Amino acid sequence: MSITSAMKPSEQPHGRLPLSTTREKFLAALFDRLWDEYRKRVSYVQTYEQIVAQSGATFFNDHIAFRTIASQTPMAGIASIARVFEALGYRAAGNYYFADKHLSAIHLAHSHPQFPKLFVSEFCSWMLPADRQTIITRTVKSHREPVALELLAQLAQLDQQSDFAPSLLENVTKIFTELPWNVPERADVVEMNRTSQYAAWVMVHGYAVNHFTSLVNSHGVFGLDSLEKTIDALAAAGVPMKPEIEGEAGSKLRQSATEAVPTEVSVMESGKLTSMPWTYAYFELAERNAYLDPQTGKQVRFEGFLGPQATNLFEMTRVK
Repeated sequence: MSITSAMKPSEQPHGRLPLSTTREKFLAALFDRLWDEYRKRVSYVQTYEQIVAQSGATFFNDHIAFRTIASQTPMAGIASIARVFEALGYRAAGNYYFADKHLSAIHLAHSHPQFPKLFVSEFCSWMLPADRQTIITRTVKSHREPVALELLAQLAQLDQQSDFAPSLLENVTKIFTELPWNVPERADVVEMNRTSQYAAWVMVHGYAVNHFTSLVNSHGVFGLDSLEKTIDALAAAGVPMKPEIEGEAGSKLRQSATEAVPTEVSVMESGKLTSMPWTYAYFELAERNAYLDPQTGKQVRFEGFLGPQATNLFEMTRVK
């Protein structure tokens, strides 16, 4: 039995896609592994799945978001994640900068039209005062070794094989599910949160998925055929939602989200391993509409991201 076929249908939204190459099959299996981990931790996703199933709708994953901290020694940031996906066929398709949050970001797209876009951001730690840079340095100095060139080559050459080893999938999954540095000090996380909730989030969660995204255009049923209807359905089921929608009705991109789920994170205090409550992830909803492409003069669906909307969504993980 294959890795993907062992999963329940509701848990493998990427494995259901038409897949023709070994790299595509590996990507779908990786995304489904990350989805499975994410949905277990974000209970709101399971409510969404129930609503979709009861309505006879279809879930299509629009994009996956990852967060990183940019550092020089050791070298870390967007490349820590992007290079893995570039080896698997993704290419940069847009870049963004959020000056007020000291964040840079790119989005990556795949030639397979149904694969999710990837939104990868990094916290520019050099923009901080020296004392805050020290906190970042103290955390990331134990960063594991960068992804080996040999592993990237193995991923890039997957199409030369008819299948892939389960151990390869396991090793790549750990890049996102295991903390890339030692457990941080509680005082450092709390202090950094005063400056950047984003950086504090990455300190405790590493490269875990920040959110998956439902493309509401794909639902295909009247009861869930708009962002507003989907929000109302989730709210009626008891899911706490972002109070505002990002983007005007009819605009090329409209977004909303559930609130971020609370969780317990590991921290060090007085030399001992302990835990404290923190936010984890939210589930995003996106509605993509047609716009006039200035380069071609044709009406096409917008497939990028809008900085002003994204900056507000970053705030969904702020600790209340």
